[in-house]
Amino acid sequence: MSIARVTEISSTSTKSFEDAIQNAVRRATETLRNVRSAWVKEQQIKIDNGSIVEYQVNLMITFVLDESNQKEVA
Repeated sequence: MSIARVTEISSTSTKSFEDAIQNAVRRATETLRNVRSAWVKEQQIKIDNGSIVEYQVNLMITFVLDESNQKEVA
């Protein structure tokens, strides 16, 4: 039986939403094991003097918990 956990992370980029998503996934896979999926929950932009200066995304990252340390329950 697999058990998954979902955690929310936020990432930014000065280039694009796609770049912010790539940054988030890259960072999540450096820290979390068994990352299986990501859902883009929110997208926002920051504007300064009429121009977009930053793209921000909030993602829900799903990863499967490691079962190697679980005890058998009879």
